[in-house]
Amino acid sequence: MNKPIIRNYSLIDLQQWLAQYNQPPFRAKQLFHWFWKKNIQSLTEITNLPKSALNQITEQITWDIINVSTIQQSSDGTIKAAFQLYDDCFVEGVIIPSSERNTACISTQVGCPVRCKFCATGNMGFLRNLNVGEIVDQVVWLNKISLTYFQKTLTNIVVMGMGEPFLNYDFTIRALKNITSSEGMNWSKQRITLSTVGIPDKIIQFADDNVGVQLAISLHAPFQEKREQLIPLAKKYLLNDVLNSLKHYVTKTNQEVTFEYLMLKEFNDTLTDAKELLRITSHLKSKINLIPYNAVDALPYQPSSEEKILAFYEFLRKRHVNVRIRKSRGQDIAAACGQLANKLFKK
Repeated sequence: MNKPIIRNYSLIDLQQWLAQYNQPPFRAKQLFHWFWKKNIQSLTEITNLPKSALNQITEQITWDIINVSTIQQSSDGTIKAAFQLYDDCFVEGVIIPSSERNTACISTQVGCPVRCKFCATGNMGFLRNLNVGEIVDQVVWLNKISLTYFQKTLTNIVVMGMGEPFLNYDFTIRALKNITSSEGMNWSKQRITLSTVGIPDKIIQFADDNVGVQLAISLHAPFQEKREQLIPLAKKYLLNDVLNSLKHYVTKTNQEVTFEYLMLKEFNDTLTDAKELLRITSHLKSKINLIPYNAVDALPYQPSSEEKILAFYEFLRKRHVNVRIRKSRGQDIAAACGQLANKLFKK
């Protein structure tokens, strides 16, 4: 019988689990404090539990702590860390430094089941969801790495690494609550952004659950047919349904949506695409990030030219769209958008 992964438990779940071992309810609060406030790396660090209770807990659970396997630094300062998980799977996380902020990009799955046609992570397939602690631990480790390399802490988190967060909804949201809770790491929700390809029922749930972190949509094409070519899951989750769920999100939360838009040569970079992008997003409280594509070996897409990107940008800007061109970082170490796992998982 597999032992439970204790850091996946909510506080109530933990209280119920401990009760079968005749442990009082306050033990759960003690453990929560050590897990999410102290971010311990070993159960032996816990100092306020009786040794007998700690031994009993240790014997009954799986401790899913992660470890740093490799660290690479790009010529532009970007850092990529490979994390080894308790079952010898690997995920990658990134630190993107700038003068104003240090942003951590974290993963939610080992690989990705969405299999976007432009993405190295999707090309490697899908192994499993990350656990709650494995998601939180990436922030803990990347913060330590940030302090070592840049002498400053992380300022922002983007859930834009390996995986589709809404296909690991429960553990991802529980991890974010542990990161933002006053009983946990006490991060500001406004400094965290979650990115999804767009799963309508989960967007609605995300709004109704009042998670509070920022939402980004990996749009990449304003037409249903083109989007299906890029994102196979778009055949199931139609663009109109995604947009309708975003109306609910904006109405419910009064928060802005960010549309992420990869610029792909001779595919989605024409003024026809720009006009349609304007049409489908103009009724929403939103902004648009245009992202120069980072080419991936063995995948068919190429980046749009600088001239095409600028023309696309100017068309939107002149129509008073909140739009920017997002600078690509970490390409030389395969840490840029869409490149995670490009090198680490090659056979």
